[in-house]
Amino acid sequence: MTVRRRPPNLIRSARLGALLALGLTLTGCAEIGDSMSAAFADPAKYDLYDCKQLEAERKALAMRGAELEGLMAKAQSGVAGPVVAEMAYRNDYIAIRGQSRFADEAWNSNKCKASPPAAPVKPVAPIASAKPIAPTARAKPAPRSRSDASVY
Repeated sequence: MTVRRRPPNLIRSARLGALLALGLTLTGCAEIGDSMSAAFADPAKYDLYDCKQLEAERKALAMRGAELEGLMAKAQSGVAGPVVAEMAYRNDYIAIRGQSRFADEAWNSNKCKASPPAAPVKPVAPIASAKPIAPTARAKPAPRSRSDASVY
């Protein structure tokens, strides 16, 4: 009885084809995240917000987005960094981007304008002729007599 062996070229080409198909599949998944940011956010969430609320929300979303970008960059410096960054932070980052987009749309539709930054407060110089205030002496409590003590 003879065993028929497959040629090694056929096995290699099958493995190569499987790896190529897997690579193309994963590449498609990586591109979905950028185009689907709106799917992770509620488009009507900011419809009833006024400009002051929208300004605070946009700042909070920008800070959270920057924080997530930093966490993803930090995670990618590790051994399995890209996988950890995608698994742990990518969905939150996509959701924040979608919310930010809808907050910006509401900002523009309400014709909001950014409030000017608060003017810095000048420190008040101490008055040179003022006398320092002496601390008041604390009054000592009266000693308790044995008749005042409560019994449990």
